[in-house]
Amino acid sequence: MEKKNTTDIEDPLKFYEAIVNFEKSEEAQDYYYKVMDTETGKVKPDGHNETIRDLILKTYVILFCEDAPAGKLADTDDVADTADRLYLGSIGFGPDRWYRMKYHFPVIDDDNYDRFAALVLADMKAGPLHDAALNDGDTLVVGEANPLQMTMEERKNLKAVSVSIPGGHEE
Repeated sequence: MEKKNTTDIEDPLKFYEAIVNFEKSEEAQDYYYKVMDTETGKVKPDGHNETIRDLILKTYVILFCEDAPAGKLADTDDVADTADRLYLGSIGFGPDRWYRMKYHFPVIDDDNYDRFAALVLADMKAGPLHDAALNDGDTLVVGEANPLQMTMEERKNLKAVSVSIPGGHEE
């Protein structure tokens, strides 16, 4: 049987829903792990087969981790350090604007950092964030870390960048 060379998830919306329902359903957990462990058909420099998990963590680094070396996979610290910089639509102080608070990730640790990275990318590709970008112009915004600890002057000078990835769930 020939291995399929794929770097895309067959059903991005189903994958997004599995991540969102991960805590509520064993079926969602099974689907999430099945997708994350799917091999892309590429071989990594260390000789191991690349998985969707590797691809997601590599993409997360490219999009959200400045100064990261090319090809690096996001680790727990990378994801934890960037999670509070992601906002929905525009930077604001309500919990619904902070991406990790909206999706109930109070702690980013070794057990869930890859799930958080997958959630962000799946949402950008097929979830409500994708739909909001298409319909309302709302995007995921990358801002400075911890805006609640900033002075008024620092908040005024806040740098923010919209991020999008091509492709995704089309109606």
